[in-house]
Amino acid sequence: MLSCISKYLLFISLAWFIFSCKKPYTPKAITANNNYLVVDGVINTGKNGVTTIKLTRSRNIGDSTYAPLPENGATITIENGMGNMYPLQQQPDASYASNPLNLDTSQTYRLNIVTSNGEQYQSDFVKVKQSPAIDSISWEQNNGVNIYAYTHDPTNNTRYYRWDFTETFQHNAFYEISWGVKNDTIFSITYVTYATYTYKCWTDNNNTSVILGNTIALSQDVVSKQPVTFIPNNDNKIGIRYSILVRQYALTPEAYQYWSIIQKNTQNIGTLFDLQPSQLHGNIASLSNKDEPVIGWVSAGSIQQQRIFIDHLELTNWHPAPSQLYCPVITIAQNPVFNYYNYPDTTFVPYYFVSGGGLNITKSYCLDCRVQGGTNIKPSFWQ
Repeated sequence: MLSCISKYLLFISLAWFIFSCKKPYTPKAITANNNYLVVDGVINTGKNGVTTIKLTRSRNIGDSTYAPLPENGATITIENGMGNMYPLQQQPDASYASNPLNLDTSQTYRLNIVTSNGEQYQSDFVKVKQSPAIDSISWEQNNGVNIYAYTHDPTNNTRYYRWDFTETFQHNAFYEISWGVKNDTIFSITYVTYATYTYKCWTDNNNTSVILGNTIALSQDVVSKQPVTFIPNNDNKIGIRYSILVRQYALTPEAYQYWSIIQKNTQNIGTLFDLQPSQLHGNIASLSNKDEPVIGWVSAGSIQQQRIFIDHLELTNWHPAPSQLYCPVITIAQNPVFNYYNYPDTTFVPYYFVSGGGLNITKSYCLDCRVQGGTNIKPSFWQ
């Protein structure tokens, strides 16, 4: 018995010794303040093209959030090979945009950036690479919805392509709102009063993956059935109506190589047999500190785009998940003053008047599609 106790105490002492000697390993890569400048955008040389550039800062590996850090208050100009300058202005969404421009496609272009603290950055001069038009965007339903792009260049000069997209989808509140309350007074809500009509909403999503394609192994510069995105079966994005705007860019071989590294480093790593992380070298440098890394590749060219819509009724056996909101309906007595409302639980609001008397009320969030995200302002392109 004493022998067992001695062994037990020895085990406890040894375990304490082993674990007490452990120290957390925090390499410099995690603890260092590596908030590098990230430059994202294309100098748009299309007709009346608006150039939009996003400036953010990278986050450290140890950060608790991955939300981008916008770089506010910067000064950005487009410069051509003749020294002409075209300024960009900061927008409400923290991006920077030019006026509509008609840039000479025979010129070379670069970006000049001065941050709010006076740090200067500059890209290399790049040649213009015009994108051919998108022939079509199509979709197929097969255990989900696959969306594809088709394009071709009859001159066989493009060869290297990149795509991105913005998807927009409609979602509705649990119940359709008909009445609102202000200062204890019930008022009628109509569809045109967007500030109060909160039954229909629209949410935008930008893609976060790198989509590349090339035709260097083909005799003709034709891209057919290029995968753009996949929507899983029964996804609520197509619960009512869905739209996707696909943008297409032509790349130089150097730009394609840069984006290929981004793609491999962010999307194709996960097993021993995947390609390993590669050093990233963009075409933007700090003029204030030559040793400071800068993330991004500035290209110049036209941006082709095309939009399609997919209606829920076009799909077969598509069953989006039902809302998980708790939306009880309570009938209360109608006040003798028709439009007076002072129910003591302020989380409830009028739903509709009952024929013959009475008022049905429900939780306010059940009548507001914005609790699911997005905006109740209908997009100008929505059909």
